[in-house]
Amino acid sequence: MVAIDLALARRLALSVVLGQAAVTVVCALVSWLIAGPHAALSAAMGGGISTAASLVMALLGFGGKSAADGQRAMRAFLIGETAKIAIVIVLFVVVLKTMRVVPLAMLGTYVATFCVFWVALANMLPPLGGANIPRGRKKKQLI
Repeated sequence: MVAIDLALARRLALSVVLGQAAVTVVCALVSWLIAGPHAALSAAMGGGISTAASLVMALLGFGGKSAADGQRAMRAFLIGETAKIAIVIVLFVVVLKTMRVVPLAMLGTYVATFCVFWVALANMLPPLGGANIPRGRKKKQLI
């Protein structure tokens, strides 16, 4: 059985949102320097879509009374994930229908913000091979 601290999960989810917002700003600035304001706006739109969707997931999936029991926590998480996917689809459709974007800037920034999520998740997982052994200590070898 794996126990998850809801407050820690909520902090992690919100830190992912902040990380995605920071990556969005950096990508928009780089796009501005490389290709101008139109590319910067496109990058901001791509990163903004990912950041907004992650924020909704964090608020719905880890907010309120979702930790009361396992079923309720799972339901909140699934509702948050469903809302996240719906928001990504709706916002991409709205942006693509209403503006001319620089596809590389928009999709590149979206992917960059998506990578923030995977890096944060990888940092929270225990190391491969099982036991979480503090650095500097060696495993006892069995003979």
